[in-house]
Amino acid sequence: MTAATPPAASRPERTFLGHPRGLATLFNVELWERFSYYGMRAILLYYIVDAAANGGLGLDQPLGEAVVATYGAAVYLLSVIGGWLADRVIGAQRSVFAGGVVIMAGHLSLAAPMDVVSWLGIALVAFGTGLLKPNVSTMVGHLYGERDPRKDSAFTLFYIAINIGALFAPFVVAFLRDHWGYHAGFAAAAVGMLFALVAYVVGRGTLAPMSNDVPNPLRPRDSARTPLLALGLVAFVVAVLVLTRLARGAWVDAVIDTVSILSVVASVAYFVVMFRSKDVTRAERTHLTAYLPMWIGAVLFWMIFEQAASKMASYAANRTDLDSLGFHFSEEWFQSINPITITILAPLFGLLWVRRAGRFPSTPMKFATGVTLAGLSFVVLSAAAAAFPGATSPVYVLVGVFVIQTVGELCLSPVGLSATTSLAPKAFASQAMALWFLAPATGQSIAAQLIRAMEGLPDGRFFLTLGGMAVVVGVALAVISPWIHARMRDAEPDHDALPE
Repeated sequence: MTAATPPAASRPERTFLGHPRGLATLFNVELWERFSYYGMRAILLYYIVDAAANGGLGLDQPLGEAVVATYGAAVYLLSVIGGWLADRVIGAQRSVFAGGVVIMAGHLSLAAPMDVVSWLGIALVAFGTGLLKPNVSTMVGHLYGERDPRKDSAFTLFYIAINIGALFAPFVVAFLRDHWGYHAGFAAAAVGMLFALVAYVVGRGTLAPMSNDVPNPLRPRDSARTPLLALGLVAFVVAVLVLTRLARGAWVDAVIDTVSILSVVASVAYFVVMFRSKDVTRAERTHLTAYLPMWIGAVLFWMIFEQAASKMASYAANRTDLDSLGFHFSEEWFQSINPITITILAPLFGLLWVRRAGRFPSTPMKFATGVTLAGLSFVVLSAAAAAFPGATSPVYVLVGVFVIQTVGELCLSPVGLSATTSLAPKAFASQAMALWFLAPATGQSIAAQLIRAMEGLPDGRFFLTLGGMAVVVGVALAVISPWIHARMRDAEPDHDALPE
């Protein structure tokens, strides 16, 4: 007599490194989407400032740096729309798919050798990323219970996916650019996004059912007035754009100013709406109070960190001796230092956060450390700019700066994603994630304004000014971290449930 086969329900659930299988699906989606994004970003500044004879758009260097910073801000600013659509209209799963399609269309537009179509492509990538980015992160949070101790570890694994895609993209795109020009590099980004869409469609069944829900659907009264609000928003944006155009005298500067204004206004508006909403409980308002200073610290962190594609990319091309290692180190390759370091260190940091769960350092202290390290990286770069005139800075200087920033990123970014999903009011789940992405929008907007305001000043002074600002904010966060931690303690994962 043979033993009966145990029922399927009693078999162990298949997992991905101890996590739900849906994390593997989102891991693959994020890997290829980030391949496409960082592949484009690795050559975007060089494309914008290169002469038309070389296939570029021909803008001057400081303006090109400000444009790239503004583009980065717009990518995250548009996450407001993506978060709102997911929460109120179509749900996170549909937002991610629609965003992926728009992103691929944008990369295909950039692959076409026409200036006007290139600007359209940049706009499409920004809008598509706004639809996708806040919601794919929210879907990771949907895979876990409110106090599941695996959540921080899950977001660290998710962060590894981001950085695997970002690691290989600059090498691939740099090779294609060197052999066939900028547009071939942008075509590779389109292929990467296609792979992301395929991974998403194939693995959709492994995702949490709640990712397909609309958590805060429009009520009949809201549905009637939403078109009017949308028209009002468009009118406001156009008015700001026209006024800044009249004040600035050039459309490029007007766009830079408009994105900066909208980033600040959107961030303030989100906090005000959440604090005043009747759907937010008193405990959730206390959590928001704890979240606010950490969010401000994140703004300063991203102000520095996201200049990898603008000011630091210029330093790589114009101030670095690319042959100082005994072989030619392509300027695009610097964009891979961060993901290489992340890939090596992220598992160690994930293990560290699990082992130190419920003990020092607290979440706000992790934020303080990240912001301070970002500031110190620019202080180091300021010293290097003064010590190595012209294009004589050794490759190891910029490599070291990227490594310092990466350690800061591991202290702040995956922890920030987890804190956002934990501290967000339930009625604003995806929109709170959009608020997290407004931190880099605001930070890059500030960077764009400072690049324009400090144009013509020595690089060392620029780096020292921004680095000093971040160090001051980081130290202030460390001082008030006990106050912050006391107001968010009940929303943190249940560390008592962790195995010994």
